Amino acid sequence: RWLKLNALRMDVSIEEVSEQIAALALQGPNAFEILRKIVDLDLSQLRFFRFKPGKILEVPVIISRTGYTGDLGYEIWFRAAHAEAIWDLLVEKGKGFGIKPAGMLALDVARLEAGFILLEVDYIGAEKAMIASQKYSPFEIGLGWTVDLKKDHFVGSKALRELNGRAPSRQIVGLEINLSDYEYLFRQAGLPPQFPIAAWRGGVPVYKDEKQVGHATTGGWSPTLKKYITLATVEQEFNQTGTQLEIEATVNYARKTTGVTVVQLPFYDPVRKRAIFASSNGSKETTSAERLEKI
Repeated sequence: RWLKLNALRMDVSIEEVSEQIAALALQGPNAFEILRKIVDLDLSQLRFFRFKPGKILEVPVIISRTGYTGDLGYEIWFRAAHAEAIWDLLVEKGKGFGIKPAGMLALDVARLEAGFILLEVDYIGAEKAMIASQKYSPFEIGLGWTVDLKKDHFVGSKALRELNGRAPSRQIVGLEINLSDYEYLFRQAGLPPQFPIAAWRGGVPVYKDEKQVGHATTGGWSPTLKKYITLATVEQEFNQTGTQLEIEATVNYARKTTGVTVVQLPFYDPVRKRAIFASSNGSKETTSAERLEKI
């Protein structure tokens, strides 16, 4: 729809082919080892956020070094008719590495650990914003790096140039819940602490000295970090790493507050996610750890 709206008065035709294309995401520390067994291209030098064409089972594919998790990963794009065969091959080759299918609930926790924001959850899109406070700029949601103000013209350029140089009034940050405070609230109620296994979504108030200064939008227990973490939008003066705030928590149907600390995003960012893999030589097969080289 966006493409069609912006193609008005242009000599261009647009065809919707989304349902003809399938994508499989292979994510995790062993993604490189599994994928290199089935694809006919050298993955060792494929850098983060780059892509290469190749073949799997003689099927043309595009391999991108991307994913909606905080770990090493690849996404495989190909004609949907071949999805089942390529899925089965990945599962078979990944058995020795403990490969497991993962659904949306697992993906939501993984993207939380990665500090990845989600449209209509962590911020409201321009088309659905009804009042000024619901409108977000890229500078407020951690996407300022995607804006090149040196370009002559692009959609939204005038508005973004007007914002350039001004500190945003709010910022999306990471919050880490103080487990001692959180567990104490449950202990007072005679209950064991309850940690959300699935990531929750919604506007949970964030306070400083009993004054609301923001709201948390996604939160949950991180199985990787063994921490209770959230993404939140807070006022500019409270976005510095180490700032102590409070967040609302419901215990036995009663609203309480517990301490949180502003932490740097992403929560989880291993070196291997953006690393390149040095090719092994012909005489000696090396391990992933030996091949791993930081960019």
